[in-house]
Amino acid sequence: MTGLPRSRAEAGHGLRWSGLAVSAAYVGSVVMANWASTHWAALLVGSLIVPAGTLWAGVTLTLRDLLHEALGTSGVLAAIVVGAWLSWSLASPQIAVASVVAFAVSECLDSVIYGRIRVRSRLGAVVGSNVVGLVSDSVLFVPLAFGSFAAVPGQILGKTVATVLTVAALLAAKLARRAVSR
Repeated sequence: MTGLPRSRAEAGHGLRWSGLAVSAAYVGSVVMANWASTHWAALLVGSLIVPAGTLWAGVTLTLRDLLHEALGTSGVLAAIVVGAWLSWSLASPQIAVASVVAFAVSECLDSVIYGRIRVRSRLGAVVGSNVVGLVSDSVLFVPLAFGSFAAVPGQILGKTVATVLTVAALLAAKLARRAVSR
């Protein structure tokens, strides 16, 4: 490394690769959430029912925000379509339909909240949009997928844990970047 700034072409190339990596992670998380919800039994945490795909679904909320940063709204929409299509082929029809409906609504709300808060704080935008996304997604997905609201509190808990973990990872990455740039 020479320490010289990269050219615009090199910077754009890196942005494309990061966008592709985040897209793949997002789509993979959507697929894993739906596959796990179809093939694995729910977890019991105390008296809460936590559907098996909950943590994966929670991770998608933060990945959606990162995807928004890397590729914009059109990249997010493309990733949602690809994730929905792949989920349809790997999950039960009921899980796939519930996922598409819940993700469509929650991702739109998530995107609006993220955009409004982002001008003040990227990390704050991730937290705020995740909270709105995880509640709206859970309230829609659980009854459509499982025919009952019984697992909504457990799903909200699981997605909250995923949000805390992903925000902690973003914060750690931000601190590491600052330490390296000093």
